[in-house]
Amino acid sequence: MSRYDDPDGSLYRPDDNSGPVSWDQVGQPGPGRSGRSRRPAPRKRRSLVSMALGGLAIVLALSLVSGAVYAYVRYREVWDGIRRVDVAGDLTGARPHEDPNALNLLVIGSDSRAGKNGKIGGHVNIGGQRSDTVMVLHIAPGGHQVTVLNIPRDSVVPILSCTAEPGFTGQQAQPGQVEQINSTFAYGGPGCLWKTIEHTTHIRLNDFIEMTFTGFEHVIDDLGGVEVCLPYAVNVPQANLKLKAGMHHVWGYVALAFWRAREGLGLGSDLQRIERDQFLLASVMQGIEKSGLLHNYGKILKIVTDLSSHHFITTDTGLTPNVMLRIAEGLRGLTPKSVRFIEVPTVAATVNPTAWVQWTPQDQGLFSAIANDRRLPRTHKSKSKKTGTNGSASASLTDSQARVEVMNGSGVQGIAATAATTLTGDGFNVTGNKNAPGNNFSYTGSVIKYGSPAGLAVAKQIASLMTDVTLQQDGSIGGKRIDVILGSTFSKFKAAPTSQSTMNNLTNQYGGVSASVNICHDKAAFAS
Repeated sequence: MSRYDDPDGSLYRPDDNSGPVSWDQVGQPGPGRSGRSRRPAPRKRRSLVSMALGGLAIVLALSLVSGAVYAYVRYREVWDGIRRVDVAGDLTGARPHEDPNALNLLVIGSDSRAGKNGKIGGHVNIGGQRSDTVMVLHIAPGGHQVTVLNIPRDSVVPILSCTAEPGFTGQQAQPGQVEQINSTFAYGGPGCLWKTIEHTTHIRLNDFIEMTFTGFEHVIDDLGGVEVCLPYAVNVPQANLKLKAGMHHVWGYVALAFWRAREGLGLGSDLQRIERDQFLLASVMQGIEKSGLLHNYGKILKIVTDLSSHHFITTDTGLTPNVMLRIAEGLRGLTPKSVRFIEVPTVAATVNPTAWVQWTPQDQGLFSAIANDRRLPRTHKSKSKKTGTNGSASASLTDSQARVEVMNGSGVQGIAATAATTLTGDGFNVTGNKNAPGNNFSYTGSVIKYGSPAGLAVAKQIASLMTDVTLQQDGSIGGKRIDVILGSTFSKFKAAPTSQSTMNNLTNQYGGVSASVNICHDKAAFAS
């Protein structure tokens, strides 16, 4: 198999006919139909620009949405320089529910080599474009908090039917077969990627922002450079990168070389490069706060003008000035402590473990928490309290220790399964859902039964998310078990606010970082 070295240290295999494969091959249910003939999508490429441009979701969300309306009023040419795509053709039929208060932005970093982008990428002429960076930027309502989900570009996803868009041919559905998520964009465009993410994560997306290749250098230079911290000296000739260990203030060209280098850093893996991406974004956020960018409309306008005049930005037609104002309102007062970067957990894909990855079962709890803007999955430490006259300690069960059974006591079809999914997204250990004992569907109010006093705290947490509910201790069900029996007055759980502490716990659980992290604590991102 021929291999071509790319200056970023990644490998492009033009003769690697990596077509779609069946869900059966990745351990998923499906009919396992034979593959189809498709042009290959480079699997090992994750350029600095495509990653950082997608990563510059934060910069774009902060600068574009905070300043683009101002720019629109003063300079119409800035607004006209932003390319727009109508993705409505892919967003038909059933979609995930929409939270009217939260906002979810799909951020795409494209590796298109069109125009000036063709100067980047080494000796191989790569046609088309792929979404080498895929992020979901979730803006929580009220709390001015942002969670950035970084979806690995080598993730396998089902092949869905997508309409053609300008520059993209579209694709036919292939039930039971999978492709890399960046191939979804390569064939179907942003609308197809949008549709695929909604279908697989059940997160309702509001808008998308795409940035092209070469804008990275411009933005970093416009921001006045960025700090990077190296645990050891690096010398990557392919990327023309040579830096000593320690802190460096770098400008666009060097930042580009740093983010493009992969094989010369750590394990040379795409997933590890995402870790370094998180620290770069944290550094960008810290620089924005230090510089007071959000209060400097002149500087914001300079960034937006640079991006739009070079046509580095593409959005959906629904991202109007009014929507931008709404996003800006959600980001008002944002600080690095309020931003979390989380990589979607993955394992090696069964079908192609050296190149592709697939999501893990715990991801659905993470996706559900984002989709419902509820308390995010978290880990707990047991709290104890003294009971009785002898002063003996009795530990309360944590959310993860208690075994929650959700039961349908109303007869409404599917209500228990839906409620179980929501509670799982809230971080509770839901072990199953079924009908109430004896298929008793005569419950009006809901009932929560807990097996021992140790389960009372968790039972109260669940009850706080409901109305018309009664708590009952029932030792016959077992000490760690909690039965949630849904009555006919139940329709859905109340939204619980996302707190700073739960954001911290989420970050710890999924190995993410806060934007306020010490950027020199990045040794794991370089470990080999």
